[in-house]
Amino acid sequence: MSAVAPVNESQWTTWLAERAALRVERGVVRSDPLLRAGGGSGAVLDLASNDYLGLAADPRIVAAAHEALDRFGASASASRLVTGTLPVHRDLEDALCDLTEQPTALVFSTGYAANLGVIGALSGRGAHVLLDEHAHASLHDAARMARTPYTLFTHNDVADLDRQLCALPGQRVIVAVESIYSVLGDEAPLAEFAQVCARHDALLIVDEAHGIGVAGQGRGLVHAAGLAGASHVCVTATLSKSLAAQGGAVLAHPAVRDHLVNTARSFIFDTALAPAAAGAAAAAARLVVQDPGLAGRVR
Repeated sequence: MSAVAPVNESQWTTWLAERAALRVERGVVRSDPLLRAGGGSGAVLDLASNDYLGLAADPRIVAAAHEALDRFGASASASRLVTGTLPVHRDLEDALCDLTEQPTALVFSTGYAANLGVIGALSGRGAHVLLDEHAHASLHDAARMARTPYTLFTHNDVADLDRQLCALPGQRVIVAVESIYSVLGDEAPLAEFAQVCARHDALLIVDEAHGIGVAGQGRGLVHAAGLAGASHVCVTATLSKSLAAQGGAVLAHPAVRDHLVNTARSFIFDTALAPAAAGAAAAAARLVVQDPGLAGRVR
């Protein structure tokens, strides 16, 4: 076999080297460290995990994942709209509706994809997006990718949100916030936000990534605020934190679900969630309903 010819420096390799040097200079180099002990071995106390309820290694959740794996295989093998929708996906959506008391649910492959899908599908021409300045990167990315004008409002500031909505009369406005913020750990004033949005005929999207399993006896902060089922409130969630699996979901009015099935690109063109993850998440959602004390213990 002949020797591989050396790669000549190009503008791309030069640019990559410059960016790497800049990260070192600024002290912002990231890596993906390997957690050598895990899987419930007890050898490591992980204070950085999103497994808030400790269910990732719970035998009941693992058994549910095994059951779905044995029944449906390792992959859904297609997008949901082709042949990728399996009974375990429907079961998961039912379990999420029972947990949050929302009318419908639509499962995505990740929470990130759920946020991309819902913002992209509900925005478009004539819309404007208002984001809490501390909102998750996926919501910011969704607004950028939607090619819709968007602006930020002061974190958890109801008056600033009201002021900005007053400046957008007659426009179709989406307001996106988180229920509980992962960095500061503070809660959004959801009841007040919902009132302001209703007054301005705006849609409120609440990312419950850190609220499900933790707030409102595990049903989330939207439920605790009395907003479950409100037609102008849409919930997104991740299944990879308290529900100890993987995937995401949008929980909303049936018309929103129907619109997402037909227009959300991160749903239409993505392979469906793996059966084992769906089975595990469904079991975890039901466990949170059965044992509301889980949320109290973690808090």
